[in-house]
Amino acid sequence: MKIALFSDIHANLPALEAVLADIDGRDVDAVYCLGDLVGYNVWPNEVVALIRQRGIPTIAGNYDFGIGRASDDCGCAYKEEIEKERGKQSIAYTNKHVGDAERRFLRTLPTQIRVSFELDNGETAKPPVSLWQPQSPLSLLLVHGSPRRINEYLFEDRGDRSLARVLEATGADILCFGHTHKPFYKMVSTEPEGEETYWRHAINIGSVGKPKDGDPRSCYVMLTINETARPGSRNGVEVEFIRVAYDVEKAARAIEASELPDAYADMLRTA
Repeated sequence: MKIALFSDIHANLPALEAVLADIDGRDVDAVYCLGDLVGYNVWPNEVVALIRQRGIPTIAGNYDFGIGRASDDCGCAYKEEIEKERGKQSIAYTNKHVGDAERRFLRTLPTQIRVSFELDNGETAKPPVSLWQPQSPLSLLLVHGSPRRINEYLFEDRGDRSLARVLEATGADILCFGHTHKPFYKMVSTEPEGEETYWRHAINIGSVGKPKDGDPRSCYVMLTINETARPGSRNGVEVEFIRVAYDVEKAARAIEASELPDAYADMLRTA
């Protein structure tokens, strides 16, 4: 099974169109969006319309949650005063330009999606931890920030034990998330006393419309789960980070021609 996952479009229509075109050229079984459709660029309505047109299952990002409720707080946790001021301008711009139907749609988005897979192909496989029953489903949990808070940041430098506790609390074998705009993949383990190691997978899928990892190209993930995948196993899960070039200058110039801070245009160019 091949699953395409993307997140953090942030009203960047050229980037979203490029990513969807790339996904269309691959043989995928499912597509999911992990939120933050709006903010920081000039196409909030067009991005929402395209997601709805394609019928892509989508969860709410922190920006979607705030704009859906006409709030002046997107939960972005800005640290510097200049960031806070730019953030106010972005939120005000998005609230001013988003349509009523698009705002209603943002309010309907769930904060999590959980999917379970039965991939044992009819065979009975002994799971690595005895408390799991044979043929237990593989659990995939999709969130925006973390399972605990829509705007919690899970960065790559978070300790493995801490990250493992986050996953263990959800019961998820695979956790996919965004929000930081910095992609990474880790396998983390829990080791119950007297039991074999139980492995869980943590995947930050990066950003389509506002990368922050030094590469201005859009990023999304192709997650492949094959028939050897089992709850608690390291095997059967493949993660590919796909970078897609798009018309960065078109997106940057659109910002510069709007009421949004020009700094957001520069960020697109330099990531």
